[in-house]
Amino acid sequence: MKLTIRPFWSGLICGAVLVPSPRAAVAQGTPRAPALTDQLGVSANVKVGTLANGLRYYIRQNGLPAKRAELRLVVNAGSILEDDNQLGYAHFVEHTAFNGTQHFKKNDLVKYLESIGVRFGADLNASTSFDETIYQLSVPTDTAKLIESAFLILEDWAHGQTFDSTEVVGERGVILEEWRGRLGAGDRMMRASQPIVLKGSRYATRLPIGTESSITGAQPSGLRRFYTDWYRPDLMAVVAVGDFDPVVIEGLIKTHFAAIKKPTSPRPRVNAAVPSNAAPLIAIVSDAEATGSVIQISYKHASHHVQTVGDYRERIKQRLYFSMINARLSEIAQKPNAPFLGAGVSSGGFFSRSVEALSMGAAVKDGGIEQGLESVLLEARRVDQFGFLPSELQRAKDNLLRSYERSYAERSRTTSDALVRELVGNFLEGEDIPGIEAEYAIVKALMPGVDVSEVNKVARDWITDENRVVQVNMPKKAGVVQPTEAQLMAVLDRVSKTALQPYTETVTAEPLLDITPKAGKVLSSTTNAATGITEWKLSNGARVLVKPTDFKADEVLFTAYSPGGTSLVPDADYLSASNASAIMSLSGVGRFSAVDLGKKLAGKAVSVNATISSTSEGLSGSASSKDLETMMQLIYLRFTEPRVDSAAWMSAKARTEAALANRSASPQVAFSDSLTAIMSQHSVRARPLTAALLNEIDPRKALTVYRDRFANAGDFTFVLVGNVVLDSLKPFVEKYFASLPATGRIETWKDLGDGPPTGIIEREVRKGTEPQSATAIIFTGPVAYSPKSRLELNALTTIAQIWLTNALREEMGATYSPSLGGGSSRVPRQEYQIFIQFTSAPDNVDKLVKRTFGMIDSLKRSGPSDADMTKIKEQILRSRETSLKTNSYWLTSIASRDQAAEDAAGLLGEYDEMVKQLTPAQLMRAANQYFDMKRYVKVVLLPEAPKP
Repeated sequence: MKLTIRPFWSGLICGAVLVPSPRAAVAQGTPRAPALTDQLGVSANVKVGTLANGLRYYIRQNGLPAKRAELRLVVNAGSILEDDNQLGYAHFVEHTAFNGTQHFKKNDLVKYLESIGVRFGADLNASTSFDETIYQLSVPTDTAKLIESAFLILEDWAHGQTFDSTEVVGERGVILEEWRGRLGAGDRMMRASQPIVLKGSRYATRLPIGTESSITGAQPSGLRRFYTDWYRPDLMAVVAVGDFDPVVIEGLIKTHFAAIKKPTSPRPRVNAAVPSNAAPLIAIVSDAEATGSVIQISYKHASHHVQTVGDYRERIKQRLYFSMINARLSEIAQKPNAPFLGAGVSSGGFFSRSVEALSMGAAVKDGGIEQGLESVLLEARRVDQFGFLPSELQRAKDNLLRSYERSYAERSRTTSDALVRELVGNFLEGEDIPGIEAEYAIVKALMPGVDVSEVNKVARDWITDENRVVQVNMPKKAGVVQPTEAQLMAVLDRVSKTALQPYTETVTAEPLLDITPKAGKVLSSTTNAATGITEWKLSNGARVLVKPTDFKADEVLFTAYSPGGTSLVPDADYLSASNASAIMSLSGVGRFSAVDLGKKLAGKAVSVNATISSTSEGLSGSASSKDLETMMQLIYLRFTEPRVDSAAWMSAKARTEAALANRSASPQVAFSDSLTAIMSQHSVRARPLTAALLNEIDPRKALTVYRDRFANAGDFTFVLVGNVVLDSLKPFVEKYFASLPATGRIETWKDLGDGPPTGIIEREVRKGTEPQSATAIIFTGPVAYSPKSRLELNALTTIAQIWLTNALREEMGATYSPSLGGGSSRVPRQEYQIFIQFTSAPDNVDKLVKRTFGMIDSLKRSGPSDADMTKIKEQILRSRETSLKTNSYWLTSIASRDQAAEDAAGLLGEYDEMVKQLTPAQLMRAANQYFDMKRYVKVVLLPEAPKP
């Protein structure tokens, strides 16, 4: 279960645009151009209804994934409605929904769902925020019994919670550990700034998690009172999207929810406000464990929801504005001596649904708060004064229209979890939901009429002298001076008086490739009838594996690999080699810098990235079917025309140095670094990056290594999966793959002996001041790498995760979200790893470790029960049902099986049969093999000892 808070600085530094995705348009099939006053209705694909008691419901039939339904119980009530003696109760009630209801006693609900293949966390979850609580349930729809049970669960969540006193007491510990896990620099800075930026607002005192005392003091009577007041039909919606009969679903909703009584005198559901402010609200907060400096200024305004075509047109203009200004800021960040590490402008909700804000922010180096703020504001003012260039607008339009084209092309292949979010948003936010068919039509109609002068003015109404909120988060350390409010206000004044020059750019019209490659040949072609995979052997020695699919209408994924990697370079060149692909990406390709390449690819859905790992080199990427040849050209260029852009490298180096300046202040970083050092036996290649090590990276050496690794395409294998036609793809393969240079060199990776240690190693790391700890236990050892061993390890870790959660969370109540996972690797050694991790109070570490080892011992002595085996098999098979219909699953599986010289046909019925034949004895033997109590690493993070 997750707790949702809308942090006011989220999403601003990476340049993400937070304008709500447009969800509105005119009715499908409208023959005329839409009028701006047209209302934006609900898609004919969505059934919306309201029961007599006020409960609203949304139903949409959707076949992807098959035999699955996404169900939501949406409660329009969150922490903002808590009384002063109920802090954290909205979130606590969300937890108790899983600990006992009318039809599912104690933990029986979770046990039942696990038995039908539902995974706790992935398919079964809930979230609480200031204004709403949302319960999530993803279930199979194979039988009427399964879907009927799912609606019985929703009904119980809505009005059947029991608040058993024993369960409430037990859940206090779990929620307290969730609260504890959030402690640290980020939490401290948020709590210090929130009363300032939310001055006069109830939001400042209603963090959904509550307080330590409110959690430990929670009583069933208080929780029941909150539940009775706010869990009522007029504040609820049931949302159902999936592979089902809508008439049946509507009947189930009425059966399970129509009888819930609406209270005769309900408490008023008042929307909390975020007051206006004439003078700026300024919060400047520092912390000794903060790892970076962030500055943000927000301009608050009343929210305006998209309900007409005219509203929709305004949203289009905003999206174009944010796209263009963020492109400029990204370009600035890539220059030497850039004034910020990254920056962005965005808009979105400002806590309250009735308030939204335009926010400008930047991540800066130590001491760069004022410069970063000034630079972002100056760029916004430059737009206001001189406007955008027509070329900028055209690229933004091309990119935006292309995104709509792809969504429209995938309209029949959109997954239910994506569709359900829009329906939830309609209930909570009130924006209309007519569907992508109408959206695409309206965008095509409106986009040509949006001119640059309109977009230039978008921010003018947002940026005002009132309702400004300025926030600074930064490290507290010697030599870093905290700016004053007066200094920040002086920046705002200075920006308004600074003389500016208009933005200029040069955009080349030249093609990606200077010369058309001389095509090679496909020498042979074979097709596996079972898998549908075709193998082509090329004239330069390369291989191509292609699996055409119809899972997506406009998606092609690819990967390519060759053995070798950084294992073939000496230690002295390792840092340059391991960063070579990143440096090439920063530099662009061929004649194009990274910035110019981005402009060149405007309106295209394509990406190609190179990688050099420890044992291989390769590429990966994706494209729409329409842009397939562009992807092939980029692959060709990544092989043949890498480049080093010295200015881009110096800028990246400076940004990295600034990011590293405070890295060691984080307790989590100290914990992670210690774990990495131990697991690699302190290999020189596993050292954490520091400013000193950064200086060892030589971009010219990186280029030399890169060229060497990609000099011989003859030992590469290319895998393509997606909506391709073999006859159309073949000429591209011959032109761009078979023409790549080949040297005939035969090589493979080296084992450098930097594997995990043997024996038992236990370490403590002391860092941080909060009363929190983190524990990691890692089991490793040799394994015969095969489909059978991988399945056994997967099944073992699946049941061990269930047992661990039950032992540490449900029984002990001493941790929030313990995790256990594992896997095996083939190169450079055939070995496995099982990783266990949990957070807790420092005093509980030893108890939790002892209980973990006790759980492992029980699994080794008695093995899983028959009920456990049912859960395991259902979860694995249910997960495969959906995975087998995704391009990403096939791409990864084909590549991994090919490199292991395994038949890809084993991914089909053979694998399912192995799952069905799993036995308790088999997993008991696996537990004894993989949980080797004579070979593990345990690292514990504890707070620093108090200073005398």
